[in-house]
Amino acid sequence: MDGGFERIDGYLQANLERYLQEVVRLCAQPSVSSTGQGVRACADLVHQLLLEHGVEAEIYQTRGNPIVVGKAHGKSDRTLLFYNHYDVQPPEPLELWDTPPFEPIITNEALFARGAKDDKGEFISRLAALDAVRTAYGELPCNVTFLVEGEEENGSPNIAQFVLEHKDLLMADGSIWEEGGVERGNLPSLLLGVRGVLYVEMTVEALKMDAHSGYAHVLPNAAWRMVHAISLLKDRNERILIPGFYDRVRTFTSAEMGAFDAWPDIEPALSDTFGIDRFLRGKNGNDLRKAVFEPTCNIAGLGSGYQGPGTKTVIPAKAMAKVDFRLVPDQDPEDIYTRLRSYLDQNGLEDIQIQVLGKMWPFTTPMDDPFVQLTAALAQEVYGKETLIGPITGGSSPIYAVGGPLDIPVVNPGIGYWDNRAHAPNEHIRIQDFLNGSRHIARILARF
Repeated sequence: MDGGFERIDGYLQANLERYLQEVVRLCAQPSVSSTGQGVRACADLVHQLLLEHGVEAEIYQTRGNPIVVGKAHGKSDRTLLFYNHYDVQPPEPLELWDTPPFEPIITNEALFARGAKDDKGEFISRLAALDAVRTAYGELPCNVTFLVEGEEENGSPNIAQFVLEHKDLLMADGSIWEEGGVERGNLPSLLLGVRGVLYVEMTVEALKMDAHSGYAHVLPNAAWRMVHAISLLKDRNERILIPGFYDRVRTFTSAEMGAFDAWPDIEPALSDTFGIDRFLRGKNGNDLRKAVFEPTCNIAGLGSGYQGPGTKTVIPAKAMAKVDFRLVPDQDPEDIYTRLRSYLDQNGLEDIQIQVLGKMWPFTTPMDDPFVQLTAALAQEVYGKETLIGPITGGSSPIYAVGGPLDIPVVNPGIGYWDNRAHAPNEHIRIQDFLNGSRHIARILARF
């Protein structure tokens, strides 16, 4: 092992309790972006933590929550950018937590708190790595920029504009994204991209008020109107029917398509978690992972009429459907919205109103990028196992807002594992994962 790496590991092991207490300190500060609870105080705390670790830091106000930017100067002219977020998901339902979500608890093996994994523990692990490299080498081999926002859990509505307005401040040669970790079997993994998303709320108002269903022979029904609209979106084989929807879908390479063959079979875990024995289109085995290369249309919410106990024979006046489209490279959410609006209009559904609630673009980093190869090799050195590389994941995030304008590769090593329960009760990190993830980040800093 590199002598510097030995010093890094020794430092992190010796100071592990200190950094876990910093995770506790940060997680004890609520920062729920959907309600605003504690958000400004948490931005101030992130700013303070950066300063305490010898990082120049400044808070920038946006049209939403503040963004904190930190700068640490190194020996070379290369810059590594860390993206993190300090906001968290609401902790509800509180009754399902074993301990209060904003009163962090450390056990022999784990740290429990809202934000422990997503994303406060990840942020602290990067500060730990920064300190370890400085201690091991006497200086940072490269420059480091921290970009820490407070609206990721709300769809990051202001990060893209902020990056465009501060490109000179944020210019870098590579970026480490918010979170990552190990797969089942404790195999190190990297996911190199995300799908985009268009999230819309479709509404229709057919009457001024609900009516007695005895008038169903003459009065329009908003629920039926909405059913007609959403039934046009895809067929029984999951094929999306909006004209031109697939026109921009990128053809993935054979290497990309085959990358998931090395990953553990996810079918047993999905079957157990969701209580099913058959998946869409009869897919099974690693084809379940490969399905992520395809776009989707999902009804996320649906409501109309009477939904209480017993009977109430009414004609609903209003109906609502929330629909999200997960998009793959090179689809554009704005193009998909235009096509959706046109499609409904062409089918006589001009009265269906569409409000865009969120949109993000897909983004991927090539598997053969040198930064990817460096990160994968260093993960193998830390974990002693070959690194799994996946070209894309099923969710969405604002990677496009950073990697796109700055034209840099983005990777996602981190401190997580497959059951951190982010967004759910009893969110936690395993202490060994925190240590290993910090060791990995420190090695990347040392070799970047």
